Amino acid sequence: MTILYPPVKSLFNKLVLNSCLALTAGCASSSPNTFTFTADLPPDFAYQAIAKYVPAQGETCTVPGGRNTAVGYNMNWRENYQPTAEIALRRTVSGCPLVLRRIELKIYGTYGKARGDFGSDIASVFVRDKVEDQYKSDFDETGESSFYGECQRLFRTVGPKRRIVKLLNCKTLDAQGERGGYQPFAMYSLDQLPGKTVKMHIKLANEERPAIGNTWVKVPNGWKRCMGDNFEDQYAFCFGNYKDFSGFQMPDGRQCTIYPGCTE
Repeated sequence: MTILYPPVKSLFNKLVLNSCLALTAGCASSSPNTFTFTADLPPDFAYQAIAKYVPAQGETCTVPGGRNTAVGYNMNWRENYQPTAEIALRRTVSGCPLVLRRIELKIYGTYGKARGDFGSDIASVFVRDKVEDQYKSDFDETGESSFYGECQRLFRTVGPKRRIVKLLNCKTLDAQGERGGYQPFAMYSLDQLPGKTVKMHIKLANEERPAIGNTWVKVPNGWKRCMGDNFEDQYAFCFGNYKDFSGFQMPDGRQCTIYPGCTE
């Protein structure tokens, strides 16, 4: 029988404890520091994302000038669009531990070949340290969470040729398919996101509508543009005159008298 005197016994216990701690640390799986963001968008649509970070809870540090506290994705969406992004939850910048607070999303919908032929609107993913259950977005059994929106094109004319341009108006979409009063968004707590996937689903409304009221007249097969005072009148409100209409130019250069069919 081996007898361990108190100093030797204490050292032995400490070595055993340290070995156990080291073994436990080596076997434990750490929580991922990223989550996946992706989007299901209509054809000719893309998104741009800017992930914004703030000092973690309890931190008193600051980042000089706030530099490098945001990370952009799809900043060159025309040339190199990637629908899926891995987004970090925590970063350290200038020695300051930061956490993700918000993802600002810009949704682009192109409609022509010119570089300016696109409309855009915004959506958001909010991240908080804690979120009340009634506002928190949920994940399914596969670890994916979805939020929904619908974008509608709004058309108007600009310039001396009354060329058609199309704006974009995006709103939340509920489970019944009804448009809400807010831009598409989702909200999560920080501890929900590690290793998960967040997916933004955007559909395009079946019908377009005028961007400015009292400038177009609805007719059985489309919309006709009010003339206004004359063709040079850029606002060209109808002001009760529903007989005098003007032609306009489509984004592809066609000269038309009715939208969207071009010819009556």
